[in-house]
Amino acid sequence: MEERVELSEEEKANRMWAYENLKKGMKVLGKVKNIQPYGAFITIRKGIDGLLPIKNMSIARIKNPEERMKKGDKVEVIIQDFDKDTGRITLSRKELLGTWEENVQHFKQGEITSGIVRDTTRGGIFIELTPNLVGLAEHKSGLEYGEKVKVYIRKISPENHKIKLVILD
Repeated sequence: MEERVELSEEEKANRMWAYENLKKGMKVLGKVKNIQPYGAFITIRKGIDGLLPIKNMSIARIKNPEERMKKGDKVEVIIQDFDKDTGRITLSRKELLGTWEENVQHFKQGEITSGIVRDTTRGGIFIELTPNLVGLAEHKSGLEYGEKVKVYIRKISPENHKIKLVILD
């Protein structure tokens, strides 16, 4: 037999508020309640928490949510999904960090800038220039995830949203 848990009046009021007010795509301000390897729990109203999965924190692939936020931080997020039956709320943040076009405007072909190594493959090394802008450099051994590097912007291709980089020694 399934045990039923009675909700307090405050919990009922919070659930009613969420049911009536939360909509997909809605922007809300929340506070980081807890961080886990798979994401962060964000309190968007007392008693109402949502999960911000690591994949929704930025376009750049990160290994740990603490690379983007810490417990107690106030963060703006978007309601990606709200299951009214279960009360589960899925959040996203990457949409608020600007589009590729908006972010690339801060960079020019031929300039030198810094970035962070986010992924290394045989095909190349992905360098994060901003949380929502990543470029690709030729593979270079000895570089590790999270390492800061100086890069030369060899080519910006707006038509296919790509940035070619050269890692400088």
